[in-house]
Amino acid sequence: MSKSSSSAVPASSIAEFEHSLDELEQLVARMEGGELSLDESLQSFERGIGLYRHCQTALEQAELRVRLLLDPEAPESATPFEPHND
Repeated sequence: MSKSSSSAVPASSIAEFEHSLDELEQLVARMEGGELSLDESLQSFERGIGLYRHCQTALEQAELRVRLLLDPEAPESATPFEPHND
């Protein structure tokens, strides 16, 4: 049985998320290294915020898809994921 194209997650969406996450991790590593100038740090921070927001949006969309798959009649009945801030 093949999947319909409407139910499959586009490979480009997954690749974009993974690319954004990888770039964000690299930015954090460079910033933590302490080798960047103040201006470079600010530019990296600004880029990092954009990447974070992109990743967060992608994760929220994935969560919604999971909720719809678990209970298409009442997706709001699913318990939202609450990460632990350690």
